[in-house]
Amino acid sequence: MNYLAHLHLGGDQPAQLLGSLYGDFVKGPLDGRWPADIEAGIRLHRRIDVFTDAHPLTAEAKALFPAERRRVASILLDLFFDHCLARDWPRYAEVPLPAFTGQVYRVLAEEPALPERLAFIAPRMAAQDWLGSYRDFAIIEQVLVGMSRRFSRPGLLDGAFAEIERLYEPLSDTFRRFYPELQGFASEASRRA
Repeated sequence: MNYLAHLHLGGDQPAQLLGSLYGDFVKGPLDGRWPADIEAGIRLHRRIDVFTDAHPLTAEAKALFPAERRRVASILLDLFFDHCLARDWPRYAEVPLPAFTGQVYRVLAEEPALPERLAFIAPRMAAQDWLGSYRDFAIIEQVLVGMSRRFSRPGLLDGAFAEIERLYEPLSDTFRRFYPELQGFASEASRRA
């Protein structure tokens, strides 16, 4: 899952939102560097990633991509699933998407000790409404262009947007079947944390 899904699944309290995002920016063991409630959010983020990566529906979805694209299929699926979540937000959340993303951006702006890379991108994330922009399918192409600049082999993503576009309906169907299961998993995992 990508940023929006992790935030949605992680809980709506400030520490939960922070932990949900920190999971992409904090690597290695959690040794008390962060407050306990933020570390609980990071652990939930990691469990969600493991559940998603091992799930048969996501394996089926990855298999739809050409063999040469499969090494980045997880990334493509994460981005596409954030698009599906933003597109169908009212189906999965009670709070309107702009209110939710506004809360996330406020929490980020008020946190003085963000992990370094997150501290760098958080202002742009808010100014450009990265989370809400996923409603627009075309934004995925822009995200892929930006990501390709950070890859050691930028050509890995050449043509990826066209492939996602071609697979739009089957991938959307996978999301609709998978996301409720993921919601149930995240809810149970957060209760056990």
